[in-house]
Amino acid sequence: MARVISNECIRQDIFVLRVEGKFEGKMGQFYMVRAWGKFPVLSRPLSIHDIGEDYIEFLYRVQGQGTSILSKLKPSDEISLEGPYGNGFPLVKGKIALVGGGIGIAPLYLTAKQLSENEDVDLLDIYMGFRNEAILKEKYEEFADNIYINVDGFITDEIDFKKYDYIFTCGPEIMMKKIVDMAKEYHTKVYVSIEKRMACGVGACLVCTCKTKSGNKRTCKDGPVFLGEDVVFDV
Repeated sequence: MARVISNECIRQDIFVLRVEGKFEGKMGQFYMVRAWGKFPVLSRPLSIHDIGEDYIEFLYRVQGQGTSILSKLKPSDEISLEGPYGNGFPLVKGKIALVGGGIGIAPLYLTAKQLSENEDVDLLDIYMGFRNEAILKEKYEEFADNIYINVDGFITDEIDFKKYDYIFTCGPEIMMKKIVDMAKEYHTKVYVSIEKRMACGVGACLVCTCKTKSGNKRTCKDGPVFLGEDVVFDV
């Protein structure tokens, strides 16, 4: 068990949970998080938002019983974390854009932080789209060469695809599918982080099946990051 350092509500239903301890994790990986007994039955998969020397952070939105319980955690409360799980975003060279929609921006902070430490990254731009109100713009600016925000519109309209060798994206599937489709013209490689309900996090239960051109894959074990052109989106 670990202990909660803080659990800040940064906007209605959006929280940043910081937990004490030394943790490992790469950009795009996740932990199975639990702060209750027998019910709800399943732990909650939360992507890593940030890691420091003595803490790990998760950015999450309250959208069910599990996350509602998490939102009530206070400093010094105990919490269980299992992970890191899954394949993260790949290490690449060149010009990179990160595109997040809504709470899909969560894994892109650690991603930006780790990419900014890579001397082979020539350009790092961040795009963030929101339905109502932008959040955490100043925080993400720390690692971006340029940052683009869209509220109540389509963040995909802001992207200059010809600028980039790679795009890493997380958010609504319809947004990621559009990015994959639009990037084909420019031969830009797109990696998508898929969000699915999960029971085990280690590939045993098959709850989180993701359709790909080579058959069904497990989002937890084979993903959550996939090459965008391989994914068969359900939208």
